[in-house]
Amino acid sequence: MGLAQRKVATTAAKLAHVSSQHLKALPPKSSVVPTRLANAAPTVFDAQSWASSQPPPRSTLAAFAHRVGLANVIPSTDVIQQACTHPSFIQLFTRQHPDQPLPTTNAALATLGNSLLGLFATEYVNSSYPHLPTRVMKAAVSAHVGPTTCANVARELGVLPILRWQRTPTTTASVAVLHADALASVPRALTALVYQYRSLRSARRFVEKLFFSRDVDLRGMIKFRDPKQTLLETVAKFGRERPISRLLKETGRYSNSPVFVVGIFSGADQLGEGFGSSLKMAEYRAAEDSLLRLYLTRQPPHLLQLPTSTFPDVSGSIYDASGREGTYTPVSLGDSEVLYGSAGRAGIRVPGARSTAAATEEDLEDYL
Repeated sequence: MGLAQRKVATTAAKLAHVSSQHLKALPPKSSVVPTRLANAAPTVFDAQSWASSQPPPRSTLAAFAHRVGLANVIPSTDVIQQACTHPSFIQLFTRQHPDQPLPTTNAALATLGNSLLGLFATEYVNSSYPHLPTRVMKAAVSAHVGPTTCANVARELGVLPILRWQRTPTTTASVAVLHADALASVPRALTALVYQYRSLRSARRFVEKLFFSRDVDLRGMIKFRDPKQTLLETVAKFGRERPISRLLKETGRYSNSPVFVVGIFSGADQLGEGFGSSLKMAEYRAAEDSLLRLYLTRQPPHLLQLPTSTFPDVSGSIYDASGREGTYTPVSLGDSEVLYGSAGRAGIRVPGARSTAAATEEDLEDYL
């Protein structure tokens, strides 16, 4: 065995998805370099690219389908191979196998799955945290189903051995393709396949098990430049009494390490509590705690209702499916989020509906 043949065998052994049992010929004919002429350019065989262009064994694809729980949903291993083939793989495949037909990629599936993930995550976050600000809600959606999360989910599912892709640099017509980008396309494609072969509600249950079962810390996403001013605007928006700071406990006032505990009250209700080495620090943390308690108010899971639950749980497209629809009770529309320090282009601050103490019999036009 020559040097090129030994290099092919060594490279194939390093890649978990390349098995010599399902290959037609090993080493390939392209690795055998014929005797070149004196003035001809040397021919170099790229064993790494050749090994990367080989299809994974069907047993590996079947094991992956059973591992993710889609063995009874997806009918063929060819569909699994399509879901794990990134569009960047076409350039590598064409260079190694110019005479063979191009493989099917997951471009369309990833696009559909990305839309489904955004739909499911948006309604889940919006229904679970009804008072969440818009910017924080967008960050929470990205934390649940963003590119980084999809790539991490793909690694946990074991996509690395069967992923087919190629790193491409940034050009004037396209952006660079990194390993994380290729990994993120696989969970999106799997979500689209569940929707294609089952139903929308089945795809939502699949996403809930993979993505929404993870805990996301939303407290770090909410930042306030001036919590006291924001709390004043928020309390006025809801028509409550002006918040008042009260000293609850203290120790070591005249020592090197004093501790103060401050609570913020609106009438008889305590909104929040904070501590610090100074009164200003404790009041700042108390105002921040009051806002976090409001914005992070979560709907109980057993009372959570999602708009997509109204679609019938039958196979096929939602436009052609017919069956029993689920029930959904929409929540009442409240005041918009508080944007303190901004009066809009007109320069006039408009109070919220609750702060005007409007009667329930008044027409909707009074709120507009």
